[in-house]
Amino acid sequence: MTAHQRVVRVRRNYNKWVANQTLEDYALRFTAKSARKWSSLRVANTAIGAISFLALEAIGGAITVNYGVANAVSAILVVGGLIFLTGLPIAYYAATYGVDIDLLTRGAGFGYIGSTVTSLIYASFTFLFFAIEAAIMSLALELWFGLPLFAGYVVSSVVVIPLVTHGITFISRLQLWTQPIWIILHVLPFAAIAIFDASSFEGWTHYGGRAGEDGLSPNLVLFGAASTVVFSLIAQIGE
Repeated sequence: MTAHQRVVRVRRNYNKWVANQTLEDYALRFTAKSARKWSSLRVANTAIGAISFLALEAIGGAITVNYGVANAVSAILVVGGLIFLTGLPIAYYAATYGVDIDLLTRGAGFGYIGSTVTSLIYASFTFLFFAIEAAIMSLALELWFGLPLFAGYVVSSVVVIPLVTHGITFISRLQLWTQPIWIILHVLPFAAIAIFDASSFEGWTHYGGRAGEDGLSPNLVLFGAASTVVFSLIAQIGE
């Protein structure tokens, strides 16, 4: 005689989640060939999300204010090129063989423990950026809508939860919808400056920042200091 099986609500919900294919993005294991169906355009659209966080503007502004435009721009160009060259083989082999950063570190000789530590370091790095993003968004909500800062922290932290629980497929779809708005808002300030105060562009190119006279032209010490800040972004290769 077959025993009667009672499926509780928690288990029923879990079974629904398992059956939902959008939750399976092969984040930490080999990507099956049947799952590699995304076009290059969709992959690029998703990748743009990794470079669209507001902290980039804050970092660029900080090194410009501290070390001057000449050193900030040169540091960004040089370090950006090095990060690109470092990430190129990683991205190539990850795309070719369908593996992620966790499996790449394990295959590179770090072993299981080493890959776990690598993932932990990257996760910690990501948490820091999430905190910075939430702080920036909370301040924007306070300035624009008058929302108290503590409430802004809660909203900025909680609103992302229903998005990430549906995997990279849903996030990519969301970015596809919002990408035009992001591009317009990104270009709009520069267009406004060009229309209403075009002379400020020339003033910006001759801005030495807190470094004063030393920041007006390339300076090896200031360049090295600015490069150190930009090099912290190399961990974004993990994305």
